[in-house]
Amino acid sequence: MIRSARASDARAIAELVRPYVRRRILVPKELIDYFEDIQEFVIVEIDGEVVGCGALHVFWEDIGEIRTLAVKEQLIGRGIGKAIVVELERRARELGLLRLFCLTFEIDFFESLGYMQIDGTPVGIDVYQQILRSHDDGTAEFLDLARAKPNTLGNYRLLKAL
Repeated sequence: MIRSARASDARAIAELVRPYVRRRILVPKELIDYFEDIQEFVIVEIDGEVVGCGALHVFWEDIGEIRTLAVKEQLIGRGIGKAIVVELERRARELGLLRLFCLTFEIDFFESLGYMQIDGTPVGIDVYQQILRSHDDGTAEFLDLARAKPNTLGNYRLLKAL
């Protein structure tokens, strides 16, 4: 049911995410971004259809982010999102990450999985300075940079120790 995404899944992921982007819940990305980041994604597939996705993005040696978590709207509430988060957490532990971060409107969902709301960016100034060099839009959100503000209005910052 859940597996690593393949390059051939990039278009389906983009389509799955599209309604959330339109509502400004998820960050807009070009199709090329899904192809370039496909190794970060897991998907849930039912009867050959991609019905859920999520990505694990590594920021630094001890912290990563769960991003682009989406479930086909008709299937929300059936445990697909939870299964994706649990799998991404497992992969994060395999990579030696100690903490996972997320920007989300789904506070209750993430809190039920052990994430806690935080203020600010959960890294020290030295790591912040290094991460600041990234050109990734999601990283700009993580750092709470002004250029990312239109995408994060209303988002909450949550963190979980693994």
